[in-house]
Amino acid sequence: MHLRLSQSTQELLRCPICYAKLQLAGEQFKCTSSECSTCFPIVDGVPVLIKEQSSIFSINEVVSHRKAFFSNVSESKLRRVINCLIPTISKNIKAKSNYKRMVQILLEQSTSPRVLVIGGRTLGEGMEPLVNNRAIELVESDVLFGPRTMLICDAHDIPFEDGVFDAVVVQAVLEHVVDPYRCSEEIYRVLKEGGIVYAETPFMQQVHGGRYDFTRFTYLGHRRLFRRFEEIDSGATCGPGMALAWSYQYFLLSFTTSRILRTLLIVFARLTSFYLKYFDYYLINRPGAFDAASGYYFLGRKSEQVLSDRALIRLYRGAERL
Repeated sequence: MHLRLSQSTQELLRCPICYAKLQLAGEQFKCTSSECSTCFPIVDGVPVLIKEQSSIFSINEVVSHRKAFFSNVSESKLRRVINCLIPTISKNIKAKSNYKRMVQILLEQSTSPRVLVIGGRTLGEGMEPLVNNRAIELVESDVLFGPRTMLICDAHDIPFEDGVFDAVVVQAVLEHVVDPYRCSEEIYRVLKEGGIVYAETPFMQQVHGGRYDFTRFTYLGHRRLFRRFEEIDSGATCGPGMALAWSYQYFLLSFTTSRILRTLLIVFARLTSFYLKYFDYYLINRPGAFDAASGYYFLGRKSEQVLSDRALIRLYRGAERL
């Protein structure tokens, strides 16, 4: 059996329940703690390391979704065709340049950095500078199987020992976890001293994950989420134009629950509002964007200092002045 994780990364894996070492035993990993001894399956070379006692996902559900994912490949292809023919309403202005900067920082710190990607079953927007650099080892994890999934895990209990990653990427994920602060603490734990975190999280976006969509953050709320990190850079990554287009589309969708009608409304909304996203090239760095952006990013370094709430409010960069 061939695991998608490198041998060196496999050795860093830990039991998500008790954080004891794991031992490879056939087509499963077994916790080496005599008090735990939990076994975790390996499916198609992907370890499924979930602490079921505290996760909203069960191992059986995740394995079942794998079958559903591969049975819906034709539907995914159809969606890709539609996306090629009809302009989208979304535009991430900053991701690619942010990843370029992140790669530069990583290679200044290490010749062979190891990066954990949380929510990495598909390629995130703008990630090419990170993915295409052969000096960087990517560990792409998710709670679901996908074309890039190397490890199934829940970000609330990351199954690795402390201080083993040079960077963690969590792009468009923290809105889908029940406790983003717990996830932030786990990211902090698995990072090396001076390790880098890159996060993108929505603010002005409607529900896009059904029952698995929980939280939104203002600019300062997003900064507070990473209060144990020294800021390298932060700001809006998707602007007010995109936020307006999303609101318009979801306004139309609120009139019906019919799948056919909703598909037609999405097509209509995209054809009549796609141009709004281009205003964001002008608006993205303006003060008003910090109050009305579709989403924010944070690039930071693990620190021993904790940002106080009093210091936090002095970081406000928006246009509203009280």
